[in-house]
Amino acid sequence: MQPKHSTSLRRKLTALALALALALAPIGAMAGGSRANPAPSYTFTDLGTLGGTFSLAYGINNRGQIAGFSTLSGDVVEHSVVWEFGRMTDLGTLGGPDSQSFTGLNAFGAVPGVTELASLDPNGEDFCGIGTHLTCLGFLWHRGVMTPLGSFGGNNSGAAMVNDLGVVAGYAETSVPDADCPPPQFLHYQPAVWKRNHIQSLPLYPGDTEGAAFWINNWGEVIGASGVCASFDPRYAVPIRPDHALLWRSGRTIELGNLGGQYNNAAFAINDLSEIVGASDIAGDTPTAGFQHAFLWRHGKMKDLGTLPGDEQSAAVAINKQGQVTGVSVDSAGNITGFLWQRGRMYNLNDLIPPGSPYYVLHGFGINDWGQIVGFAVNTETGEVHGFLASPDPHGRSNIEASGKAKPTLSARVRRQLLNWLHSRRTGVQFATH
Repeated sequence: MQPKHSTSLRRKLTALALALALALAPIGAMAGGSRANPAPSYTFTDLGTLGGTFSLAYGINNRGQIAGFSTLSGDVVEHSVVWEFGRMTDLGTLGGPDSQSFTGLNAFGAVPGVTELASLDPNGEDFCGIGTHLTCLGFLWHRGVMTPLGSFGGNNSGAAMVNDLGVVAGYAETSVPDADCPPPQFLHYQPAVWKRNHIQSLPLYPGDTEGAAFWINNWGEVIGASGVCASFDPRYAVPIRPDHALLWRSGRTIELGNLGGQYNNAAFAINDLSEIVGASDIAGDTPTAGFQHAFLWRHGKMKDLGTLPGDEQSAAVAINKQGQVTGVSVDSAGNITGFLWQRGRMYNLNDLIPPGSPYYVLHGFGINDWGQIVGFAVNTETGEVHGFLASPDPHGRSNIEASGKAKPTLSARVRRQLLNWLHSRRTGVQFATH
């Protein structure tokens, strides 16, 4: 006979597991027309701005706190922000005009990002791609305090993600010039982690010269890419051509492989089950041209997640513990659409939000373990692009059976604004601005 306390504990654990399974049922469901697997549906919330016409939500934790950035009134500068309890907090800067947060935040509301200083870069670099040529440093913001993160002797750095232990992953310059970097980039930079403000470099793939870390999970596993110095690329928010998607685990550098292409292979996010998502060129690419597809790396194998119907390219940028993936799919004209991938199927996020909504989801950037999704969407009535929150709605009804929401025709002004605002952000894929 088992002890009473053992039986009681087992019952409690069973009840907890059942409750969690019921809570997550709407999240894990997939479309297919069966009554057992209805299509998922979501509520939609416009997160607003700091007074400008543009905002972007990049990450969401399990408490529902959201990190991203927004333009201020006049759309001249942008600041990192946190959305919480319906309020938007401006995180400010470290002296310069702009700051940006373009990954996630941890369970305690700590937010990483980059911020400009008031001083010009000594080498005339534009490391953060904002166009001001100011010195730009990674930061970690927590409870109203923005702490700068140093480099390996260079002038610039970038913070991409922080885990629940406070360890930050990103990239930082050395003091060594790289003659192969196209102007204005001048110095080498390396993938980095910061532990209590102490910086440590991560090794590159053999033969590569530059690299960056884009995510870190709570086990200390870091993912990113390495390759060669190149012109600034908004897909990665650093001046790189990433040839190798990498996982750093227990002091080892693990190359994740590719989908057939030699170039533009990068890992963007990893969950606590060591499942990794990113983007990789498919076969037939060249150093300057190719098609990327979203991938899921699990148990040592890379899976091509494909694209939305009729599209040519895609990128996966976030994954939760349930294996749900968010990202972007792109058609031949460069128009972008946010997607949710789960259980072998890729959904157009616009089919999952309330029918008749004036919003068109352009990109799904973040997803938490409750299935809440954040990103940015265009209001087809006003033309403004705002960050959004989509939350699972077990009582809602998706529009998956319909023919699909038509892609909006963005005005020349909105396209120019997107090009300007997204030039320095990690978007995963390129998109048209004509």
